[in-house]
Amino acid sequence: MNKLITVAVLLAIGIGAGIFIDKSFLRGDESGSASSERKVSYWVAPMDANYRRDEPGKSPMGMDLVPVYEDEMSGGGQDDTNAVRLSPSVINNLGVRTTKVEKSPFRMQVETVGYIDYDESKITHVHLRADGWIEKLYVNSIGERVKKGDLLFEIYAPALVNAQGDYINALSTGRADIIRASKERLSALDIPENLIEELKSTKKISQYVKVYAPQDGIVSALKVAEGMFVTPKMTTISLADLSTVWLLVDVFEAQASQIVEGLPAQVHLSYEPTSVWNGKITYIYPQIEAKTRTLKVRLEFENPDEILKPGMYADITIFGKNKPGTLSIPREALIRTGNSERVILALGDGKFQPAAVIVGIESGDRIEIIEGLEEGEKIVSSAQFLIDSEASFIGSTLRMSKAQGAMPDMAMEKERKEPATYEAQGTLHKIMAEGNKVNVTHGPIEALGWPDMTMDFMTAPDLDMSAVPEETKIRFKIRKTESGMYEIIEMEAIK
Repeated sequence: MNKLITVAVLLAIGIGAGIFIDKSFLRGDESGSASSERKVSYWVAPMDANYRRDEPGKSPMGMDLVPVYEDEMSGGGQDDTNAVRLSPSVINNLGVRTTKVEKSPFRMQVETVGYIDYDESKITHVHLRADGWIEKLYVNSIGERVKKGDLLFEIYAPALVNAQGDYINALSTGRADIIRASKERLSALDIPENLIEELKSTKKISQYVKVYAPQDGIVSALKVAEGMFVTPKMTTISLADLSTVWLLVDVFEAQASQIVEGLPAQVHLSYEPTSVWNGKITYIYPQIEAKTRTLKVRLEFENPDEILKPGMYADITIFGKNKPGTLSIPREALIRTGNSERVILALGDGKFQPAAVIVGIESGDRIEIIEGLEEGEKIVSSAQFLIDSEASFIGSTLRMSKAQGAMPDMAMEKERKEPATYEAQGTLHKIMAEGNKVNVTHGPIEALGWPDMTMDFMTAPDLDMSAVPEETKIRFKIRKTESGMYEIIEMEAIK
């Protein structure tokens, strides 16, 4: 009996020890397996899914990068943390439309505007070569048409009167060298040849010298009036020939690399809506306009009937060369942010995900895709901004909490709260008006966990920056936008 009890006790102890050992072994194996198999694919900024690095570090906002593990990636290699799934009813209510990425011949087509201007090579400026007074003016207003040889005005100039007297005296000497020198002086003072011949024959000095039109044209500038004292450095009258005109066109900086001389263009005017003028680029100006960030190019047109009038606005289409086998998407499907472009991929089964792309030239309503998409992939072409906003919110929340689980469904009927605002102080270094950005050095923002740092902020569209100069101590307020970035909504100088 005692032997049976002893055997039972030993057996129980052995079984228990075996179970304990087995469970400990299994736990250790599972832990080791998990730690050895779970690998980091890349590191991403908590507030910007497009900022990725291959090793730990800091984001542009000074925050620690968060690891994204391979087991958090979907089958196609896409990061699944900022994807969303829509129910069929929500897709229908939002009016979500999709389109395929196409590969086809692509021709740059720049739609822009311009204005008609004078052909500067056919403008003549009338200057005098001696000080004097306008005695009689025969041109009354800008726009007046004149012919070559028409009398423009009469001038009294002491130097011209004296030069005539010297010429008459030279004639009386009979010496050819003195006569020639005196005549050359009259020509240098721009006295007309017919007046010199008249002076030679009559020996009578003209107190008022007549000035004639040097070419056909219209008066494009009239800077004098009767009785006005004029000097050689003054432009008295400008005459412009309208038989040819220039069309000056502005092209956006992003399209400038595709513009070359000789490209064909079509021009439409509201003045003649049924007419089309065909031309080509004859000159590309060498600099970008600092304020508008555009490149100015020039087209030239014959204008025998003077239908094209200086100052007219025109709609211009510039055609580039064909690029065969080019990936392109509708321009409306592209989401542009301050420093990147992306689209929304339609993955099927109501699942959507942002994808960063690199874009090229635009042509009409389509835009070239250089990198980020493949032929045949489906992208969202309407309601993509709503989906992108939700994806950015979900991705940021999941990465910040490092939580895993099913993707939230946008079909939930939940009101969104107004975004929180945060106050801080710092120094405004630079205002970048063309991009609605400012560069600021700020102190710690404890509510966001931000340390001291210098960074670029977007500014709200209605924020008036005119009252705050650069290199000023400021107090400002920020809030998070739908794209996941932060923008300044209020700013004031600290006195």
